[in-house]
Amino acid sequence: MDQDTFKPWLNRWKLIPDGAPLKTHTSQLLPVRTATGLPAMLKMTDDKDEQTGNALMAWWAGNGAARVIAHENEAILLARATGSASLSAMSREGQDIEACRIMCLTTIRLHTAPKRPLPSLPSLENWFAPLKATANKQGGILVRCAEIAAHLLSTPQDIVALHGDLHHANVLDFGASGWLAIDPKGIKGERGFDYANIFTNPDLAHPIPRVAPVPEIFKQRLAIVSEMSGIDRERLLMWIIAWCGLSASWSLESHSPITIPSAVAELAIAELRQ
Repeated sequence: MDQDTFKPWLNRWKLIPDGAPLKTHTSQLLPVRTATGLPAMLKMTDDKDEQTGNALMAWWAGNGAARVIAHENEAILLARATGSASLSAMSREGQDIEACRIMCLTTIRLHTAPKRPLPSLPSLENWFAPLKATANKQGGILVRCAEIAAHLLSTPQDIVALHGDLHHANVLDFGASGWLAIDPKGIKGERGFDYANIFTNPDLAHPIPRVAPVPEIFKQRLAIVSEMSGIDRERLLMWIIAWCGLSASWSLESHSPITIPSAVAELAIAELRQ
């Protein structure tokens, strides 16, 4: 991949390449600067789910998310994070309380965006569809996760536009602009779902050293998130369990370990029983 791939959008938006191109399984990205020198990230994707997320980024208009400078069809131009801090590093280096609070504050901002017509977003019910089939096949703790997910989805509360993938590596340090989210999936559903992702991370990407399954850290996070979000503790625990089941089902599909979501689900189930 070279910079010629981005040439139409570089010309269209008068951008100057400012680094090597990057490629993910769904998108192509290029660090750039605008005509006025602003550091930015140009992202191109043909993936429909990614395009949904891009439309949600534009809808947020910088409220808790990276500012969208331009957006059109398969391309989006975002302000680039230039700060050096990392929530994943903070969690692993004894600052998990601070990292958890930052995650909560970011989530609150995203869920209280100005009331404008939403872009078309898939429902949380559709998002959870794989869990039941996987639970029926695998059994074990996934059955309990699927039962709890079904209950939550049948009794929805506080419906908002959800980020859908709000983990530690998707909330970045934007320096003077603070901590802002990137790379949403874009779903419509109960706000508790976005908070649940905090409880399995940063371990889902890099499980060593472990943070999320440590009982003391889990309890500490539970207290912080319950207080800051205002979500009933029992319902929050149920969302954690449901999310762990969904995460595990995705991991099983890709033949990846389910150690972290299983361990966190066990902690949440134990707390729910008390």
